[in-house]
Amino acid sequence: MLTPFDTSKLWIGGEWVPSSDGRTLPIENPSSGLTVGAIGRASRDDVDAAVTAAERALNGPWGALTAFERGRLLSRLSNLVLAHTELLTELEVADVGKPVSQARADVVALARYLEFYAGAADKLHGQTIPFLADYTVYTLREPHGVTAHIIPWNYPMQIMGRSVVGALAAGNAVVVKPAEQASLTSLAFGWLSQQAGFPAGAINIVPGVGAEAGATLSGHPSIGHVSFTGSFDVGVQIQSAAARHAVPVTLELGGKSPQILFDDADLETALPVLVRAGLQNAGQTCSASSRILVHRRVHDHVVEAMSSIYRTLRVGPASADLDLGPLISATQKIRVERHLDAARATGAKQVATGRIVDEAPEGGHYVAPQLYTHVNPREPLAQEEIFGPVQVVLPFDEEEEAVRLANGTPYGLVAGVWTRDAGRQHRLVRQLKAGQVFLNDYGAAGGVELPFGGTGHSGHGREKGFEALYGFTKLKTVAARHR
Repeated sequence: MLTPFDTSKLWIGGEWVPSSDGRTLPIENPSSGLTVGAIGRASRDDVDAAVTAAERALNGPWGALTAFERGRLLSRLSNLVLAHTELLTELEVADVGKPVSQARADVVALARYLEFYAGAADKLHGQTIPFLADYTVYTLREPHGVTAHIIPWNYPMQIMGRSVVGALAAGNAVVVKPAEQASLTSLAFGWLSQQAGFPAGAINIVPGVGAEAGATLSGHPSIGHVSFTGSFDVGVQIQSAAARHAVPVTLELGGKSPQILFDDADLETALPVLVRAGLQNAGQTCSASSRILVHRRVHDHVVEAMSSIYRTLRVGPASADLDLGPLISATQKIRVERHLDAARATGAKQVATGRIVDEAPEGGHYVAPQLYTHVNPREPLAQEEIFGPVQVVLPFDEEEEAVRLANGTPYGLVAGVWTRDAGRQHRLVRQLKAGQVFLNDYGAAGGVELPFGGTGHSGHGREKGFEALYGFTKLKTVAARHR
């Protein structure tokens, strides 16, 4: 694979360096299953070197920059990302298996994150607090120091933007551990940051295995904050490791997000959104709306209309730019298929499916999108995050039942409500257990400005928007007595 940087090396302290023990990991193309290159495999020593480089940057040129100077660097990097759109798209297509148009949209999203936080960097203010007559009291927002970012394989660029860029805007130096299945665009981010003029050590990229590099990073005594996006089980491990040093953690751990469709909804507007929000990136999306809750009066109509859309969907290699690409790996494909086999054994009914095109390479990790009804709300297909192109439709009769079903999983990331009844809209907003609720929409085109995170097994803390900057800083109170 031709890249302007050596993919087999790590980005530490402003330099490309081999892993300390020379180990690498293969790069597999999900569309074909073929190995197309190698990335470096960071050891515990490499992670320690990256943290040390970040500390030097904080105590040196990066820490000395003013907020508006950090903003200018982020703005410059945003422009470089856009200027290298085709390179970044090509890397994401090969690494993650995303259809070309979806990969290109992620490049634009990363640039937008950089643009947003470039403008926000010098607007992160403290406040003055009225107190006793002979005191002036104010607060300061200060960076945590070195922040750790463990990002997943499904949206490497977007999560780089919502997590890493916010931390940089707040003045932290960062160490990033991208997923071993998808590290190329993260490494490219390091390469572009050098061109943008970031001081050495402000940004460090250490690909590697989670149990080694990720565990070392999350439990490192010199880390001031950890941000993790991934599974609930791994999130618990990371929080436990960080807790040994009383380090705050932001966790985004996925969801089983519902969309609730009432009988007065604008079905023409809702139907394509219902499907798209569940199947984007082949369903490998934390906020995917995998449960569609439909009022019984319109249930059959909605199922048939969604089925009609499903039957038009095509799955194939990322380069073909079809509706869906492959899953990330053979392991993920097997996991999804096991869930579906188990669901059918319990009586779930597959009512529609898309089509894997004939041109799809045999070694690719393809699963056709599938729509299910007759699913018991307590069964795994309606309870667990499948992380594949699968949706279930569940009927309800009354508003209270809809809320009960929506809140009937351990997760609470996103929810959608479709109704023209304004009173019902705002009742449900208060009752639904979710970090984001959309009314007569879902996702709002990503919304860089909109704080994102969950409750329950979906995690805690918020990224995106201005709210993220509060999480990436610590508050200091200053009380000055006048005499």
